[in-house]
Amino acid sequence: MEDYRQHDTSYLSLYKRLAIMYPAVKEVKPDVDYTLLLTFDNGDKRRFDMKPYLDKGIFRELKDVSKFNRVHVYFDTIEWENEADFDPEVL
Repeated sequence: MEDYRQHDTSYLSLYKRLAIMYPAVKEVKPDVDYTLLLTFDNGDKRRFDMKPYLDKGIFRELKDVSKFNRVHVYFDTIEWENEADFDPEVL
């Protein structure tokens, strides 16, 4: 029988494994034409185009530029005031 104590299944262990796979967002700045400038904890910087998502579900509200511009970092990803967010692996 396998000894389950040999496996670290804690939340922290899982978090560390995911952090290796997907860097955390550390800064987000809304930019022109519904794009976001993202800075990650590993130093990477990316531009993320939101236009393909603006006709889908909760993201429709973000067509209002004033709402779109209220994006902020939330844990390791981004979120808006209407609770729209992305999984870090999408970014």
